[in-house]
Amino acid sequence: MNTDKNFLGRNGFIWFNGVVEDRADPQFLGRVRVRCIGFHTANKTDLPTEDLPWAQVLLPITSAAISGLGNSPSALVEGSWVMGYFRDGEMCQQPVVLGSLPGKPSELAQSGGFYDPNGIYPKYKDEVDTNRLAVNLKNGGEEINPHLSLTLRRATRNTNIATADFNPTTAADGSVIDGSDGDLWSQPSIPYAAVYPYNKVFETESGHIKEYDDTSGNERIHERHRTGTSYEISADGTKTDIIKGDHYTIKSSNSQAFISGNSDISIDGRHKIFINKSNTANNHYDIQVGTGANINIQVDSGDINMVTVNGKINVNAGEDFNLKVGGNMTIDVEGNLATTVEGSNTENTTGAKIIRGETIDLNP
Repeated sequence: MNTDKNFLGRNGFIWFNGVVEDRADPQFLGRVRVRCIGFHTANKTDLPTEDLPWAQVLLPITSAAISGLGNSPSALVEGSWVMGYFRDGEMCQQPVVLGSLPGKPSELAQSGGFYDPNGIYPKYKDEVDTNRLAVNLKNGGEEINPHLSLTLRRATRNTNIATADFNPTTAADGSVIDGSDGDLWSQPSIPYAAVYPYNKVFETESGHIKEYDDTSGNERIHERHRTGTSYEISADGTKTDIIKGDHYTIKSSNSQAFISGNSDISIDGRHKIFINKSNTANNHYDIQVGTGANINIQVDSGDINMVTVNGKINVNAGEDFNLKVGGNMTIDVEGNLATTVEGSNTENTTGAKIIRGETIDLNP
């Protein structure tokens, strides 16, 4: 049996508490420089941060800790309190960080050792390090120190978005085309109602957030970019997507969507649809409306233009075809004009009627 006391595991377990003062590991291994209480002085003149030994950070088993796999090293920042041990025993030059220690800071960063040299962390004084979204501290039902992102989400919630409003009108045959009153819809209320300790929160230093909330009756998933682009799934399965910048969706194959309820789209800018970009035969654009529903198109102030660059325009009316023109009507036919009427043909003109032609044959 090996009796070498210098062998790791036989040299005694010497552990430490300390504060991270540097994480810019030049070897990109996720190492941090830790000033250890009882081992290092707080005097940064006698022991500058750059002279502290680099401490390796023990990763969880969810990370393979090998190239190309697992998580990036750690989320430790300057000012983090950590616990670990020295793997070289009494030499105390090879620290290993086992984990970080949350607390309730009684002061903010200051000059000297055992503080964040950048003066950023901790963010709050006399408040626990646990993320505010996880704590959701209340007094008499009112939130105390709500997370800034939650305050912003509530303040910027989109409400009263208008939908299409089709005005009722008289058809060309004198019947009434029913209107479709435009209504308003709003983004669902922010469903946050976390109860400690059920909301698992991950937040990065720039403000990216993930929440996995298991609060009974208010189970949620929320992921948010610092700009506000986010998605949230509420307890009933409702999903809300918010995109603060542009949105690009690129699909290399087929796409299907099924909506069993209603659908409304309100667009402030233009809208274009380009079908059959590859000019492939029989890539048709089909619209089918089921029984009992109409297609209503209304232009509040503007023209409706229909153009075929090379092709026909075919209109087949299963029943009557009615056309009502509020102004003049001009038909310009570069070829022949043929009209076949199986029934009677009645023309009523209140003004003059002029017919011109090379020949006019009323009784062929």
